[in-house]
Amino acid sequence: MSDNREADTAAIQAVLTASYKAWDAGDAAAMVADYTEDATAVMTGSLRGSREVIRENMALAFQGPLKDTSTYNKQLSLRFLGQDAAIVVSESGILFGGQTEVPDAGKVNATWVFEKRDGRWLIAAYHNSPVFAAA
Repeated sequence: MSDNREADTAAIQAVLTASYKAWDAGDAAAMVADYTEDATAVMTGSLRGSREVIRENMALAFQGPLKDTSTYNKQLSLRFLGQDAAIVVSESGILFGGQTEVPDAGKVNATWVFEKRDGRWLIAAYHNSPVFAAA
């Protein structure tokens, strides 16, 4: 078996790109389309324990405080754990109306856990934590 993971890497990148585009469109259903049913999302002050709960929360956010926002995402690393799991670490942030870059105080480090199920890469877990700028 080859150690070449180019196809897997491309498939994971496609999942992330689709999720980012769905956010930009304010489409919560499309944003979680590539999440496992039992996915979790942990963000400051909250735990969302399933794809449906994540979708519901994002739909409400897209109607309210996250309406007309987009995201900044810079992948820092991708590593595979065996054949069917991978972790992506990124620096991310939310761009609010008219912003062209995320202020340092708004940036987070994010961890994405991927699982390959039935030949398809899916997001099984997401977690983020604020990036603290150097003093």
